[in-house]
Amino acid sequence: MMTKISTEKAPAAIGPYSQAIAHGGLVYTSGQIPASPSGGAIPAGIEAQARQAFDNLGALLEAAGSGLSLVLKTTLFIVNMADFAAVNAVYAEYFKEPYPARSCVAAAALPKGVQIEIEAVAATTEKNI
Repeated sequence: MMTKISTEKAPAAIGPYSQAIAHGGLVYTSGQIPASPSGGAIPAGIEAQARQAFDNLGALLEAAGSGLSLVLKTTLFIVNMADFAAVNAVYAEYFKEPYPARSCVAAAALPKGVQIEIEAVAATTEKNI
């Protein structure tokens, strides 16, 4: 059984998809961009955008009975690989040892002109998911 996960504390889906789906004790998130959940403002600069995207991811995971400490795998999409070190520094503020497995992919463009998007797979503590 799949369970749709949604929260107003992360940006709403902008297409025919769910913010996240939970199944078999795992949560699969859609990509989280650095849009403010209230109003959709995009911060300037890669560090601020990374923090907003990670905050959105954390809020979505919390709604699923999970959290950043239960993330197993992340995929980062960044527009400019020259920003990798800056994104990595912000990433280390949100994730601690043992770090999740991770992929980082260069993207030619991302929705709404943002510089970063992150998706994750995480365990959930919810017993009915």
